[in-house]
Amino acid sequence: MATIKAFKAVRPKTEYSAKVAALPYDVYNTKEAREEINKNPLSFLQVDLPLATLPEDFHGDNLEINRHAVINFKKMWDEGYFMQEDENCLYLYEMTMNNHVQLGLVCATSVDEYLDGTIKKHEKTRAEKEIDRINHIDALDANTGPIFLTYKNEEKIKNTIAQCVKEPSEIDFISDDEVRHRIWTIRDEKTISDLENYFTEIPNLYIADGHHRSASAIKVSLKRREENPQFKGDEEFNYFMSILFPSDNVQIYDYNRVVKDLKGLSHEELLEKIEENFKLEKVDQKLKPSKKSEFGMYLKGQWYKLTYNGEMTGDEIEDLDVSILQNKLLSPILEIKDPRTDDRIDFIGGIRGLEELERRVGEDMEIAFSLYPTSLDELMTVANANKEMPPKSTWFEPKPRSGLFIHKLQ
Repeated sequence: MATIKAFKAVRPKTEYSAKVAALPYDVYNTKEAREEINKNPLSFLQVDLPLATLPEDFHGDNLEINRHAVINFKKMWDEGYFMQEDENCLYLYEMTMNNHVQLGLVCATSVDEYLDGTIKKHEKTRAEKEIDRINHIDALDANTGPIFLTYKNEEKIKNTIAQCVKEPSEIDFISDDEVRHRIWTIRDEKTISDLENYFTEIPNLYIADGHHRSASAIKVSLKRREENPQFKGDEEFNYFMSILFPSDNVQIYDYNRVVKDLKGLSHEELLEKIEENFKLEKVDQKLKPSKKSEFGMYLKGQWYKLTYNGEMTGDEIEDLDVSILQNKLLSPILEIKDPRTDDRIDFIGGIRGLEELERRVGEDMEIAFSLYPTSLDELMTVANANKEMPPKSTWFEPKPRSGLFIHKLQ
């Protein structure tokens, strides 16, 4: 069973929501975030990525950087941009990108259910990336970025949410990337109780996006438990903030690769080695793969179609396209042994298009690969087997904005 909980969200006042809302901190590097904050001084990036508000020659440690997140948020609070609910509520958050409408439930989810596997993971996390978010959550004593969870839809949940969104939304704005954002607040006690009960019939929730944020939130929660050994279990630090989207309502995009340095191989030698495991065909236009085991490759101004000609193993991980590319090409031929740490490889979300692959090859990379998107069924199969996908296997769009909801841990 899955547990959801209403909470007293800290939120931007309605008239400031559009300005405050920001893409997740890990979408930006520090330079990009600094530019965004200069353009929009109310951007929540000043809280989520506080380094971008400090001088470029700042040399403090991560703890000091995240103390500035507290300073920046206090300033926004003191200047009247935020408010906190007086009562526990659930929230509905809808994003519309092009013709795709994605509607999720914002709530608090259980730390214990993350620990016991009811909330399932599919990706490894890196300790150094966790440390920053641990310090950030700990300093603010709050979850500021919601975890993107998905679940297999259930008719009673679907119908209840559909009734709620018949009312006019409280917040409605279009962000710079032309995504429309609408928010409803669920205050009715019966509706909240119904939804909480309906979710007890959902066996599992799945992390779609936000593995580092969720792992960090859990570690802060465990720290709070150590600090409060007499905790009862209903304290807010036993929960973390999530947005729950039904699985039939989410979009996974391809997550493409670009690589610099062919490790001394000539183009002819490279193509010859690739043909050991792939059928190789020149194509006269950009190639977006149309099925599993098909890959696009861009090299020296030429696109190729690669079709894997090996046998499927029946293993949930090994048969993923990201694994095939890694194990049959990137590792043995281009010597990308660990894509988590090798600085010769970079990853490009499919939302940016194949033009971005061509641009990067023309700029600082030597070769690019386009992939067929990992499916949600594959994600759930891997998670149900308690296994982990290779890094950068999935890219979800549209992305929920940070700053629209904050979950305090006290």
